[in-house]
This record gives sequence, structure tokens and C-alpha cells, in this order.
Amino acid sequence: MSESTVTSKGQITIPADIRKALGLTTQDRVVFTPLQDGTVVMRAKTRSMVDLKGLLKRPRGSAKVAIDDMNIGRD
Repeated sequence: MSESTVTSKGQITIPADIRKALGLTTQDRVVFTPLQDGTVVMRAKTRSMVDLKGLLKRPRGSAKVAIDDMNIGRD
């Protein structure tokens, strides 16, 4: 079992063994879910497609491609 202390700013440090178990790295986000029995579940937040928008850039000089052009040959 790991333990952490809440600072005056309401912050905690996630213990290293918990970060490792969740695969957390710098700037990762976590979600806290309180349960009726007083337990709180903490899990790593997965990135949505909206979060990933703009992460990859189109190579310079590449042309825009329409969805219909991408679907050619799928039938």
C-alpha cells in the first residue's frame, strides 16, 4: 500500500510504484472516481481523438486528400 500527503494547495504526489503501475509519465492526466463506500478509484486518462488533434502534422508539400479519395477501392 502506498501513501501520500495532501499539501496546503490540495496537491498530492503520486508514489513512484503507483505511477509505474499505471504507466504514468510527466504531463499525463489521471481521473479520480469517488465510490459510494468512500473509496476513490484513480486511473490513467486515455487520450481521445480530440486530444490528439494537431499532434501529427502533414508533411510539407503534401496535398490535401478528400475522404472520397481515401475510400476508393474499399468496395
